[in-house]
Amino acid sequence: MNKLYGIVLCLLLALPAWKLGKFFPLIGGPVFGIIIGIIIAILLKNRTRFDSGINFVSKKVLQYAVILLGFGLNLQTVISVGSSSLPIIISTISISLIVAYILAKVINIPTKIATLIGVGSSICGGSAIAATAPVIDAHDDEIAQAISVIFLFNVIAALIFPSLGEMLNFSNRGFALFAGTAVNDTSSVTAAASAWDSIHNTGTLVLDSATIIKLTRTLAIIPITLFLAIYNSKKNLNTNKFSLKKIFPMFIIYFILASIITTIYNYFIDTGIISKNFSITINNIFSFLKHLSKFFIIMAMVAIGLNTNIKKLIFSGAKPLTLGFCCWLAISLVSIGLQKILEIF
Repeated sequence: MNKLYGIVLCLLLALPAWKLGKFFPLIGGPVFGIIIGIIIAILLKNRTRFDSGINFVSKKVLQYAVILLGFGLNLQTVISVGSSSLPIIISTISISLIVAYILAKVINIPTKIATLIGVGSSICGGSAIAATAPVIDAHDDEIAQAISVIFLFNVIAALIFPSLGEMLNFSNRGFALFAGTAVNDTSSVTAAASAWDSIHNTGTLVLDSATIIKLTRTLAIIPITLFLAIYNSKKNLNTNKFSLKKIFPMFIIYFILASIITTIYNYFIDTGIISKNFSITINNIFSFLKHLSKFFIIMAMVAIGLNTNIKKLIFSGAKPLTLGFCCWLAISLVSIGLQKILEIF
């Protein structure tokens, strides 16, 4: 029963965060969720009966959210359309992880925070952090820190990248590739690409291309999380805490299965095996699952906010911000440089 109190609290606090995210998509529901959670944590004096439910939401519901993300991934479309951008995607992901690893050593940032920021910067922001956090056993303070850093550079990118693209004389294809590889969260990719389309009267040309490239990056969640799971399991082997589950995190397996189901379903639609009337019902179900995934992430961020030590978050902010900036800058420079080399501009 105690668990229910915490779950209901997170659910109720997630509702205004969801609404605010709709009104201010550049900020997004997850960031509002963390902020609301932190504020309520300060005001909530006696929280013992809420703790077990809050912990359940911050761990398990976060994993459920990642699983449901798979219902938004049509692997066939992503691979066929996004494959041309793979050299730049692989390069930007690699440089972000390398920078995160080196700077974690140089300026002494905790490994888990550095991992979350590196993965969040290079793959897909909050979704990548949500997928990675359970695999590396990240604490709620560390997740909140990483989400905050990612959010800051998301907003900056969405605001300045269209103007930067103009200065660099990007083509439509070039800017779609730049936005899709150098902006880390879907909402900010959408904002930057939509702004470019509005400026150049290109309808949704750049938005559509940038979104596909972004979805291609999302697939990197699978190998990255599996690699981290294997790495952590080998470390735990030395301390007699080896766990087979950590080698193959079940929620990532379910995420892959959800993606495969989505891909097979879309293939059946394209080949006419499933009728259009029946497909409407299935599309509605898939749409609901995708929206539920986003809401679950917001619920989890509320729980993480409730578990966050605000003083620790503030006083430890400089180094993670420095790391986030360096990852963001490195990704942007690599994306621009490779486009120049490959003559995509």
